[in-house]
Amino acid sequence: MTRRLDLARHFLESCGWRDAELLPLAGDASFRRYFRVASKQETAVLMDAPPEHEDPHAFLAISGLLLDRGFSAPRIIAADCTEGFILLEDLGDDKFTTLLEGGQADETALYDAAVDLLIALQADAPPASLKVEGEDPYAFPAYGMDDLLEEAALFTDWYLPAIGQPPAEPERQEYLDLWLGLLAEPAACEDVIVLRDYHADNLIWLPAREGPRRVGLLDYQDARRGHPAYDLVSLLQDARRDVPPNLERRAIRCYLAESRAAGQIEDSEAFLKTYALLGAQRNAKIIGIFARLSRRDGKHGYLNLIPRVWGLLERDLEHPGLAKLSGWFNDRVAPAVRRQPVPQPEAAEGQA
Repeated sequence: MTRRLDLARHFLESCGWRDAELLPLAGDASFRRYFRVASKQETAVLMDAPPEHEDPHAFLAISGLLLDRGFSAPRIIAADCTEGFILLEDLGDDKFTTLLEGGQADETALYDAAVDLLIALQADAPPASLKVEGEDPYAFPAYGMDDLLEEAALFTDWYLPAIGQPPAEPERQEYLDLWLGLLAEPAACEDVIVLRDYHADNLIWLPAREGPRRVGLLDYQDARRGHPAYDLVSLLQDARRDVPPNLERRAIRCYLAESRAAGQIEDSEAFLKTYALLGAQRNAKIIGIFARLSRRDGKHGYLNLIPRVWGLLERDLEHPGLAKLSGWFNDRVAPAVRRQPVPQPEAAEGQA
């Protein structure tokens, strides 16, 4: 910890912020840490991304793409990829989550703006390679079958053992085979930029800007080329806050209407099936991630969110096209278990 802070101070000194104050900001579920850097004249945000765990090249590459296309990603002030530090424009503290929790904004207006940004973001196809100043080009990966299956497997590999129900290998393989059959179409789609964590806690309200630029973007270093339904699911099926079902339905209607008008979507029914499918995949993944964060990384605060995510997963599995997958989940985890937070590892061991 002390070594990282010393390196951070050296980095800040090298780019003209020698006497700046470092104020910790809320982190995320990764190894990254963030600080607000304050001088007498201005503020910035320091991303500390230890290179043994994180690849800052991806963040720089995606930032460049978003900024070049006119979106409100934070401007890069300075970067040291070798040591894993990036100094960023400070977009402020007005996250959608903060404003909504404080009753300081109209929920529908914010989500309308987020949908409008998605339409604009998806208007142009993503390139397969991105420029990074002073570095080799960044190969912009596709969100393909291997990724989607690996993520889905987090449910069987981390959540089921966490609740004392580790699957036998044939059960695990049956689960993956069901996903394999369902995901062929979205796995082959590379049509749009998929930010992957496009939700209220990663969006900042910037009302002084115009159009899609009113929505500031954070936490997009894991972006891929993929299917347009994924980020809409990420926005409207939020693991951290309850999005009212009527707001979700309204946002989907608006998205489909605007996408059809822009010539981006032709078959609404097919899109809605994929929305449910990718919602189920994402929510199964998140349940597995939250269990992994507890058991592997000692981050137990996410366990209480699992019942909410189960509720989202159950809604997605109601789609007729997911009946067999729904049957697998019904056979494996009883409804009463789904409503209970996963016990922390220490508590589980104490009960054994």
